[in-house]
Amino acid sequence: MSGPVTPDYNAYTHADLLTRVTELEAQLRALNTRHSSPSPPPKKKPRKPPKPFDPSRYNFRFIALKFAYLGGNYNGFEHHTNNTTPLPTIEEELWKALRKTRLIFPEFRAGQGEEEVCWDGVEYSKCGRTDRGVSAFGQVVGVRVRSSRPKATAEDTNGVGHGRINGALEADSVADSDMLDASAGAQGDHGEGLSEEPTPGPVWDTIRDEHPYIQLLNRVLPPDIRILAWCPHPPPNFSARFSCKERRYRYFFTNPAYACALGSGEGTLDIAAMQQAAEKLEGLHDFRNFCKVDASKQIENFDRRIFHAGVHAVRPESTDDDAVGQNGLVGAPQMPISKSGEPELYYFEVRGSAFLWHQVRHLVAILFLVGQGYEQPEIVDQLLDVQSCPSKPVYEMADDRPLVLWDCVFPDLDKLGAQDHQVDGLHAAGYENALDWVYAGAEAGGRDTAKRSIAGVDDAKYGRNGIMDELWALWRKRKIDEVLAGSLMTVVSRQGGTAKPLSNGAAIASAAPEGVERSDRVFDGSDRPRTVGKYIPIMQRARMETPEVVNARYAVRKGLTPRSAGSGETVDVDE
Repeated sequence: MSGPVTPDYNAYTHADLLTRVTELEAQLRALNTRHSSPSPPPKKKPRKPPKPFDPSRYNFRFIALKFAYLGGNYNGFEHHTNNTTPLPTIEEELWKALRKTRLIFPEFRAGQGEEEVCWDGVEYSKCGRTDRGVSAFGQVVGVRVRSSRPKATAEDTNGVGHGRINGALEADSVADSDMLDASAGAQGDHGEGLSEEPTPGPVWDTIRDEHPYIQLLNRVLPPDIRILAWCPHPPPNFSARFSCKERRYRYFFTNPAYACALGSGEGTLDIAAMQQAAEKLEGLHDFRNFCKVDASKQIENFDRRIFHAGVHAVRPESTDDDAVGQNGLVGAPQMPISKSGEPELYYFEVRGSAFLWHQVRHLVAILFLVGQGYEQPEIVDQLLDVQSCPSKPVYEMADDRPLVLWDCVFPDLDKLGAQDHQVDGLHAAGYENALDWVYAGAEAGGRDTAKRSIAGVDDAKYGRNGIMDELWALWRKRKIDEVLAGSLMTVVSRQGGTAKPLSNGAAIASAAPEGVERSDRVFDGSDRPRTVGKYIPIMQRARMETPEVVNARYAVRKGLTPRSAGSGETVDVDE
């Protein structure tokens, strides 16, 4: 078979040659186009939908969580359904983290979306309900969460297999295993009776072998919310709200309270007078003049017991005990150690069995008025005397940012011989915490055993991704801001003229021209003092309506009967 015939270009005319060249160029462009075009990418196999998470395959257990948060970026702790807030709430962020880690599976109501906050079916309870801007270093919640304990089988119920916990079956921690419940009832508390010679299986430790709850939640929570510890075995009928018998608050402030000219006493707080006023708050008193009345709660009993109230210096050399408020809290306030020219740091601490709405911030507001000399310490006695002062005078409460729910104390309720406000001499100074907390970094239950770590370095508290890693980043950012702002103030204070002290201790810059009255400035814990014109003493101000009138008006508006309007029992509202 002959090949393609080669044309004789010698016989081509000039026009024929041009036509042939044009044809060849067209063929070449077609070939180039066909071979240079990219081949279509191979089709990817469609990703399979995620396998549904079946909670019935897992055991659940009831635990308590202790956590901390900085409240400046949040709209308070409590989440209210159908109430849109400008900022998220702490409770909302905690719920999202528990759902994302698949630790809880709420029972959503009909018509409720799974993205809506719902605590039904998880035995949830909360201790303190902090207001917008308020922080907490010892907040506590109780909740039933998913456990890593292997699901019991028929063999486990006969004492064989992997369902043994510390050498015995623990039916209390099982959420949905009828077989195990029946088996445990037949065997007794120690798992004996069904098998004559049970084969010992591997022991599942309730703390060491459990999910690393601290690490799981901290990985998905915002950096200013940190889980500190978990309690593996809360007492029976534990409620984070009602089992808490003591709450401790701290309110931080500087002295001087605000910037003032050199040599001027303006802005300087009388710490001794504040301490004298604070001591008058201790004991059982009616604090209706130190709170905001919440008519929706229909509270009739405003008696609250204060175990301790005092003003204390923030000391740089504080020990661990000082950090949790155990030492150095009784007696006269100690002088703080501060660098020359820098304000001294103090905090007001109050410990009580329960608190009314905004009670702590009202207490602090009165102490600041005493510290500035606008009121005498005896103002506390006058406000506590509800016979002569049955309704609260009009005054502003202190700012929210410096307030911290420092700790929540859960004593052994079986050893308490007194009710909430009937404290004997044994508990007059407060309670001792009885919950067995497992903190981050603890050898058992405080680390993520699934992660490779260097002993002594990566212990879930320090090291990469440790809890201190995030907190250090938060602290360093604010520390640098403090250094920069402080350096700027130093530069500005040295520029231009300086105020010369007068003979009476005041400063020229603070002295008003003759015939001109300067407005008084009141410190309320915020960044700047409030200008109030001429200060009017508290007891000379207009009075608000009594709580009885406020409650009665609300009850009539809502159609409440006297029986349902209020039972006279104590209700803790908190900050």
